[in-house]
Amino acid sequence: MDEPGWHAKSGTDTLDDLIDRFLAYIDVERGLAKATVAAYRSDLSRYAQWLRGRGIGSLVEVSRHDVEDFMASLAVESARSRARRLAAVHELHRFAVAEGKIPSDVSEGVKPPKGPSTLPDVLSVDEVSKLLDAAAPKGATDPVSLRDRALLEFMYATGCRVSEAVGADLADIDLDQRVARLTGKGSKQRLVPVGSYACAAMHAYLNDGREPLMRKAKSNPELRAIFLNKRGRRLSRQSVWEIVRIAGERAHIDKPLHPHTLRHSFATHLIQGGADVRTVQELLGHASVTTTQIYTHVSPQVLMETYLTSHPRAR
Repeated sequence: MDEPGWHAKSGTDTLDDLIDRFLAYIDVERGLAKATVAAYRSDLSRYAQWLRGRGIGSLVEVSRHDVEDFMASLAVESARSRARRLAAVHELHRFAVAEGKIPSDVSEGVKPPKGPSTLPDVLSVDEVSKLLDAAAPKGATDPVSLRDRALLEFMYATGCRVSEAVGADLADIDLDQRVARLTGKGSKQRLVPVGSYACAAMHAYLNDGREPLMRKAKSNPELRAIFLNKRGRRLSRQSVWEIVRIAGERAHIDKPLHPHTLRHSFATHLIQGGADVRTVQELLGHASVTTTQIYTHVSPQVLMETYLTSHPRAR
């Protein structure tokens, strides 16, 4: 219900109208990634559909109980999915307040569900070495092997997202200075160091692997992208998943493996090596340090080693 003396600007927008304006705002003005905008669209469409099922056609009519009941209706979903949907609802309501379409944010007091405290899939340093070695059979000099080794070395050296790896261009790397420019979520850019192992693998690929792959393009050869597929085009995210899977099988690693595993391992190994969380936040391109703090967990092995060496009656 409207508060006494309060009137919405330009009348009352329908739910669909307001959601469309919000999506345009985060797309054009805030410049969020297309995938992020698509996720907001999906979550808010679900919210609007649920509200219409209650006979609610405008955000002005929504109460806190409606938001709480909407969240309760999602009980079968994972805690992470429900938290993401609630975050979208919060953003929409805050936008509507800022636009003068509703008097207050009734969703503000609704908290996301608490899920189990799960740690990310992480490889040990030895397992990472085995994975990287398995990306290219010993002595292999064919273009695909050189590319796969360079790709995985680059991802572990920089902690980049898979989208950042496949989106990287030749102009984004300076191997002499050992630095790479990554373009992350919302087109935000950051500079990250590239270690010597990755630089060596990248040199080998760029000198002897990339051009043979580029020549396989039937037309308009790819001139910008670093990592190319077997047809001379920019490598896809799906191809990176397959490269990681095959390398994991060759290395006989019996753990869940995906491209993000290298990013998780990068962050965890930095923290365990003494890097502070703020530095790791910058390297990962996280907007909030809260997201990075998941990597500050202590592994069971480290816990046991510390206990055995520190507790007076542990032995």
